[in-house]
Amino acid sequence: MTLHTLLIITGPSCVGKSPLLKALERAEPTWTSSLRPLVLYNSRDPRPGETEGRDYYFRSRRQIEAMEEDPEKVLLEVRGDLQALDLGELREELAQGPVLYEGNPFIGRILQKDEAMAEIPRRSVLISPLSREELAAVGKQRGGGEVEAFVTEVMRRKLLRRTAKQKTILSLPDLENIERRASSAWKEIGMAPEFDHVVVNHDGEDSENWDAFAVPLGEARRTLFATFHALQGKPHEALETWDALPDPCR
Repeated sequence: MTLHTLLIITGPSCVGKSPLLKALERAEPTWTSSLRPLVLYNSRDPRPGETEGRDYYFRSRRQIEAMEEDPEKVLLEVRGDLQALDLGELREELAQGPVLYEGNPFIGRILQKDEAMAEIPRRSVLISPLSREELAAVGKQRGGGEVEAFVTEVMRRKLLRRTAKQKTILSLPDLENIERRASSAWKEIGMAPEFDHVVVNHDGEDSENWDAFAVPLGEARRTLFATFHALQGKPHEALETWDALPDPCR
């Protein structure tokens, strides 16, 4: 059975993956309409604008835990949420056409590296909120042990701005969720060497550069076209390959 290509867009929470995908749909509607989305199971509640069966299959934690008995299901705790990947469904979808996964690097790493995926052709991009040069500069100035705290603060601010746009008043669970996601970002950036390409993007989901104007602006626009080229297997000046994090970060 011939399998089509699995395309992977991944990165920390609020780095800009969701608006990137929407921008791809606007810029390349014919291409994106040919892609089948990889939909995971997720134990969390839907965010504003998320749709059952398109963004996730939203189930209770207990329902997802029960899937552990199925050898075709892969369960993973992700930033406080329990998620499940259906490998059988993925292979069925790939037999019919290319499949796109847009989501967190924990699942992305499974899709990229797991032995069960070995026969599947893949192209992958990790979106990073900071460049190697910026990470190295922080490590040199503050010491390597301070880089994680710096990354956490950068993402905390992005997540706070995003959540404030979605909700007028932030609850304690909102703040706890923000902290979990921000604290996870350093570990997720550290997975960059496991993906084919890295695109540095400072215009996260909190930025109006994605959709406030007729076309994406700034780094949002650069990220859009770099990612599109990578998923098509074409070169682009903004595509990077990270074999490791810079030395001061270790």
